[in-house]
Amino acid sequence: MAAGRDGVIHLLRQLQRASCRCPAHSHTYSQAPATARTTDYAFEMAVSSIRYGENVTQEIGMDLQNWGTRNVCVMTDRNLSELSPVKAVLNSLVKNGINFKLYDSVRVEPTDKSFMDAIEFAKKGQFDAFVAVGGGSVIDTCKAANLYSSSPDSDFLDYVNPPIGKGKAVTVPLKPLIAVPTTSGTGSETTGIAIFDYEELKAKTGIASRAIKPTLGLIDPAHTLSMPERVVANSGFDVLCHSLESYTALPYNMRSPCPTNPINRPAYQGSNPISDVWAKHALRIVAKFLKRAVRNPDDREARFAMHLASSFAGVGFGNAGVHLCHGMSYPIAGHVKTYRAKDYKVDHPLVPHGLSVVLTSPAVFSFTGLMCPERHLEAAEILGADLRTAKIKDAGLILADTLRKFLYDLNVDDGLAAVGYTAEDIPALVKGTLPQERVTKLSPRAHSEEELAALFQASMKLY
Repeated sequence: MAAGRDGVIHLLRQLQRASCRCPAHSHTYSQAPATARTTDYAFEMAVSSIRYGENVTQEIGMDLQNWGTRNVCVMTDRNLSELSPVKAVLNSLVKNGINFKLYDSVRVEPTDKSFMDAIEFAKKGQFDAFVAVGGGSVIDTCKAANLYSSSPDSDFLDYVNPPIGKGKAVTVPLKPLIAVPTTSGTGSETTGIAIFDYEELKAKTGIASRAIKPTLGLIDPAHTLSMPERVVANSGFDVLCHSLESYTALPYNMRSPCPTNPINRPAYQGSNPISDVWAKHALRIVAKFLKRAVRNPDDREARFAMHLASSFAGVGFGNAGVHLCHGMSYPIAGHVKTYRAKDYKVDHPLVPHGLSVVLTSPAVFSFTGLMCPERHLEAAEILGADLRTAKIKDAGLILADTLRKFLYDLNVDDGLAAVGYTAEDIPALVKGTLPQERVTKLSPRAHSEEELAALFQASMKLY
């Protein structure tokens, strides 16, 4: 009996040694040690729902009715409050029995104070939905109002981008937001970005989170027909730079750090295969239609195409990000002295966002051309450059020269000097750029403070 028992034990031990050790067939699971990554390995696409069509604004009341909303906040600025886009929205709300309150005090180029004023209005109103009618300033302000009224105990800097703010992840549920853009530039109706001037530092910063993107963007090209010439041009320059910067941004798999949790993956992730498609498509539309849209307000094809291009570029840069042109633009706008842009009805000095971005573009792309020259050459060709004798080492210079010609044809001010800056302002402009890490770190070429100063100097004159 003992010999038989020993034989059985011996057989069981042999079977145990030969048995499958895979996780599915073993009682214990041993995970292989994880290898630490310093750069990201994935990208994520997030975009608002978009509806495009002439006079589609008339549907907004039905949308809000379909969502069961009862108390809606409508935000706009004073100039727009008496114009047809706002009237079309309010008519649709009244027709469909939607109760609303109008906030028409949005500041063009908003500040932290103007954001907080709108936030206070939203908190008091206890709204269950938001509607933004206007350009990027209105839509961004409405995003902030939605966020902080949905998180009423949060400090204002909790969600603001570092290093100025804490950059906390947005985990609270937000209310539905419909954006009705009236300009063809920011693409804010598609993105989770809200930009403002932080007055204490005289620099722009913002909030960046997929959670704050609009629920729906109503792209109604009829709203663009009354845009003045310079507004069309400067809005279009924003589309131009959104496309160029997102296409030439640091690739997503070279951006660091690698997030330890997907909620920490930034909205601006670096260039990626999907954003590339939208960026190039938007750039082709700009090349074909922007000059026409500026020169002829009755060119419906051109103005309608640019309105859609703004959203296309928004899909691209809203996920890939922008880099030096935008990073450097924020102090250009924030330190404005006395310059007042033509065709803008505002009560304060203003360098419009699109203008502040495009003024540095020749210098920037001359600087970044060495890092991804093929992309710089491809962009130059889309904008009309003849590449038959082009050399790869000259990619940045070729794109820069192409941009100068494009801007000259559209009567753009001759550099930073033309909007009131001198060499003495460069240290302050560099200082205002340094906090813009959210975007500047996506530059394909690393840069020092001295190199930023050289880029500002090179942008004092364009032609």
